[in-house]
Amino acid sequence: MDLDNTQDSGHTDQPQQPPQTPPVINIPDFSNAVYDPYPKKKKGSGWKIFFTIVLVLSILANGFMLLGMIGMGAVLAGSGASADDGIIEKVLVDGDRSNKIAVINIKGVINGEMSQWVQKQLKTAEDDSHVKALIVRIVSPGGGVSSSDQIHYYIGRFKEHTNKPVLAFMQSIAASGGYYSAVACDEIMAEPTVITGSIGVIMNHLVIKGLLEEKLGINPVTIKSGPRKDWPSMFNETTDEEKQYLMDRVITPAYDRFVELVYEGRKDVLSADQVRELADGSIYTAQQALDNKLIDAVGYLDDAIYRAEQMAQISGAKVVTYEEVFSFWSMMSAQSKSPIINIESEILEKIAAPRVLYIWDGKR
Repeated sequence: MDLDNTQDSGHTDQPQQPPQTPPVINIPDFSNAVYDPYPKKKKGSGWKIFFTIVLVLSILANGFMLLGMIGMGAVLAGSGASADDGIIEKVLVDGDRSNKIAVINIKGVINGEMSQWVQKQLKTAEDDSHVKALIVRIVSPGGGVSSSDQIHYYIGRFKEHTNKPVLAFMQSIAASGGYYSAVACDEIMAEPTVITGSIGVIMNHLVIKGLLEEKLGINPVTIKSGPRKDWPSMFNETTDEEKQYLMDRVITPAYDRFVELVYEGRKDVLSADQVRELADGSIYTAQQALDNKLIDAVGYLDDAIYRAEQMAQISGAKVVTYEEVFSFWSMMSAQSKSPIINIESEILEKIAAPRVLYIWDGKR
């Protein structure tokens, strides 16, 4: 049997297909490629990160501000003070809220800002009908003549308006202008370690004539309408005539007023001559001040509170003090003041302007 013929007879002849060509694949040519080890970053990615950080910080700042406002509102609500007053009440000793003793603070060098702060505290106490007595707590070496006198006046006005007892309580140091403020009160108590007294006036003045002319070669020129217009001048040596003129016109009037107010405040225990004898600028310890009748008692804050209750004829009083309300706007205002400008103005004032002070500087 022919197998090949048999197989061929079972097939139908089909036309033969031409062989298919494989698809063309485009293979990139890397033969000339250059490798860049520092590929360029996408533009704007750094700014996006920066603005994201700023946004997050802004959200956090606003959150803290909101919490602060809520906390301040809670404090004000608890103290009964109003933010419009710019002052809040802080409890020192809990007690009968209908019988309060308000502690007014005079701390630091007495200047215009201190005078305004004391006035604000006194006004708050005066407007509170529950305040039955006042303790004026003084920790100060004194300060400006005018500012010390203003505080004395504000304390006297409180007494006149309210007819409520006022006790001065001196801590650490209450000299010169500090004592000037204390004698406006009905009684004076001091801690055992206090330094007080220094009843008198001091005037500081710098002369830089030699420095300018000899060291810097600067010759200052002053044009004035009269011979005394620039007395004392920092550009000229102070003559004996000028010193006497300043003594008569500035120092003596301020000193006489100091002595007069001390006598008015202590006239029940001291004569005018005794006051003048003590008013030589000397400082006194608490015990020396007590022996010389410049103060009425020696004790601590608890003793002052007890004495104030006796003066007001009350007991179990709630003792409060006052603090300024923190606000965002006051913080921004403080930050907006240039410290460099403040420092320069203070230096200029100290150099150029003579200073007449009720102050003890610890050097005498």
